[in-house]
Amino acid sequence: MKLGIVGLPNVGKSTLFNAITKAGAQSANYPFCTIEPNVGVVAVPDDRLEVLEKMYNSERVVPTSIEFYDIAGLVKGASKGEGLGNKFLSHIREVAAIIHVVRCFDDSNVVHVEGSVDPIRDVETINLELIFSDLELIQRRIEKTQKLLKGDKSLQGELDILSTLKVTLEEGKSARVLNFSKQEEDFVKSLNLLSYKPIIYVANVSEDELIENGGNNEYVEKVRNFAQSENAKVVVVSAKIESEIAELDDVEKEGFLQELGLEETGLEKLIKAGYSLLGLISFLTAGPKEVRAWTIKEGTKAPQAAGKIHSDIEKGFIRAEVISYDELVAAGSMSSAKEKGLVRLEGKDYVVKDGDVILFRFNV
Repeated sequence: MKLGIVGLPNVGKSTLFNAITKAGAQSANYPFCTIEPNVGVVAVPDDRLEVLEKMYNSERVVPTSIEFYDIAGLVKGASKGEGLGNKFLSHIREVAAIIHVVRCFDDSNVVHVEGSVDPIRDVETINLELIFSDLELIQRRIEKTQKLLKGDKSLQGELDILSTLKVTLEEGKSARVLNFSKQEEDFVKSLNLLSYKPIIYVANVSEDELIENGGNNEYVEKVRNFAQSENAKVVVVSAKIESEIAELDDVEKEGFLQELGLEETGLEKLIKAGYSLLGLISFLTAGPKEVRAWTIKEGTKAPQAAGKIHSDIEKGFIRAEVISYDELVAAGSMSSAKEKGLVRLEGKDYVVKDGDVILFRFNV
């Protein structure tokens, strides 16, 4: 899973990236200090792995991971190449979802590129650049499809969708506000529109506000209302607190969160939101050599899930031996679970569930 972090300069974007990835991207109080997207690979926290490691006495634990791309600050005119915009926009095309960091705090010591704090103006500034970029693409595609339509009338459906997209984008709305059938959605996804990508708005608040009232201020409320119109998610974080957490080990981190009265880190909130937004789940494999989590799309069938491990397992798939994590833990061991008849044999049509512990049988 690749998530691209975007935002206007000086909204806390690179600070947040540094904190959640510990990748050391340069962070400075002026625009354009990040030119190439910094990439950080983050392990997805999963307490189930540690439990299975002890149960199997495994040699190693391999969590699933997320790639975060810190994409340089966009500015007004990016779609026309302003502020190295074309390069930044091309980086956004490569990610599965966008994390849009929005400044929701006042601080006279941190310069705002527009001179004042206004989260909806900031959101719209970036969204409009994505929309302008998409409009150019749609216009070219419409012209091409109209020419092809003369010889292939079956393309009328595609032209209708393109026309609907064009009207919506010209109204200054992101493509993600539209609803499509499954077949239409597949076509729209193939266009790789920037404004159709799933998005999480990250409201970056001050340390004090997050501790005192969960970060609920008037700026955050505006972002939530806007996100609702796009069926987008909102996560409230304090990049400053995340920076402090990044310096601590697991034990210290737990104590620090308790001290602040916080249940989870911003990273954990982001990961949950990302999984939910993209419809992702994790299944588990376990044995003496390793315990591992694998990320798949919700609704994935057993052979395709096996293909995440190796293409040969998918090709030679025979069956899957499946037990839910909760049932396995309750049984105490796999041998005990088998004695109790809790391990199921599933075939090619089985839809894998989150937390399934699976052993794939295959023959190549």
